[in-house]
Amino acid sequence: MATIFRDRHDAGKRLAQELRFLAGRSDLLVLGLARGGIPVAYEVARSLNAPLDVFVVRKLGVPGHEESAMGAIATGGIRVLNPDVIRVLGIPANEVERITRAERRELERREQAYRGQRPAPNVTGRTVILVDDGLATGASMFAAVAALRQQAPTAVIVAVPVGAPDTCEALRRTADGCVCAETPRPFYGVGDWYTDFRQTSDAEVSTLLADTAAGQTPAAQPTTREAGRAT
Repeated sequence: MATIFRDRHDAGKRLAQELRFLAGRSDLLVLGLARGGIPVAYEVARSLNAPLDVFVVRKLGVPGHEESAMGAIATGGIRVLNPDVIRVLGIPANEVERITRAERRELERREQAYRGQRPAPNVTGRTVILVDDGLATGASMFAAVAALRQQAPTAVIVAVPVGAPDTCEALRRTADGCVCAETPRPFYGVGDWYTDFRQTSDAEVSTLLADTAAGQTPAAQPTTREAGRAT
């Protein structure tokens, strides 16, 4: 199986080519899902000459089965719950609130680390490109789209360099558009399609956001190879 992208910056440049039809829109805003989506989104925003910001999503895991989601919280104080999951599993309201508080503390920590005192972006009336480094199950992206909907954007367009074909198709029905540059079969995991899929650090996210705000080009990234896999 051949890899497709050298790293997330290479993937972002490739993805930007698929999004050229959006270039020149005055209402455009690029949001990268923290953390791995930010290097990809950085290249997209730079290519489209659009503002870049970070969108943090934290899953609300089912007690005892945290890999399953009963909802999510996101940038802007948004919470999206799945009432069917909560009802069927009989999860008490106080437990939902406890988990929400714990995840909100982590979300606030990340946002403070990434943007400091800068407020969350206003997406109302804007065309938002929501970027990640890839889609496997798409759980975080579905939550992000639902959270953004509550803030009344003009359109939400999901954009990723690589994604599982079925997930990309499902997001085309959920968002106003979904651009998956590559949809290989069989898919396995996101990291399989990158030569360098090391974890993106908080420091790298902060640097890329600061460089974008200052109109600068980031320092060259290290080239140490590290295989990875996303689920």
